[in-house]
Amino acid sequence: MNQVKTGGKRAEKARMTRMRMLEAAKELFVANGFGATPMQDVADRAGVAVQTLFYTFGTKKALLKQVVDTAIAGDDEPVPTLERAWFRDAAGRPDARSALEAHVDGTGRVLARVAGVSEMLRVAAATDPAVGGLWGEDAPADPRYTVQTAFARALVDKPGAAPGLDAASAADELYAVLGPELYLALVRDRGWPHERWEDWAREVLTARLCAS
Repeated sequence: MNQVKTGGKRAEKARMTRMRMLEAAKELFVANGFGATPMQDVADRAGVAVQTLFYTFGTKKALLKQVVDTAIAGDDEPVPTLERAWFRDAAGRPDARSALEAHVDGTGRVLARVAGVSEMLRVAAATDPAVGGLWGEDAPADPRYTVQTAFARALVDKPGAAPGLDAASAADELYAVLGPELYLALVRDRGWPHERWEDWAREVLTARLCAS
């Protein structure tokens, strides 16, 4: 029993250390840029030896990928967005308006965590080949568009969806309105509270994608 308790404590301590390293990397990558941030600086911010950082993540690119995945998910559980409770709840709502409201709420919570990271990635991808395959046009698929397409396919078949709405058009509009670029422009640059952005996004998308 004592060995089980000791093992559990060690595992929890390791998980907390890992999350601390990820948070330190996120802060420094966003503030200074991916290329300009040495692994030693991340280790110093996290309060660990740089060898621990490399042992845990392997490479700087692998660390960046984990930063992104954790920012999107909000935790370190390996559960894809399409299987997350908030997404399944939104896609499973009985009508278009309530589904859209839940989807804007869930996506907004993700954007609050990841918008700054996504901007950093776009800047880094322009100059660093190691980042290009992780985010941007060089990637085989845009995970944000994949999520919006899945939701759009569920939305168009619900009662209250706009007449004649097709999934491809709905996905494009969801992708644009719920993207990090507009979120940062309004919340960070124009000083909107998150709640105002959420109200705006919901009103725009409801007017475009739901029956009047």
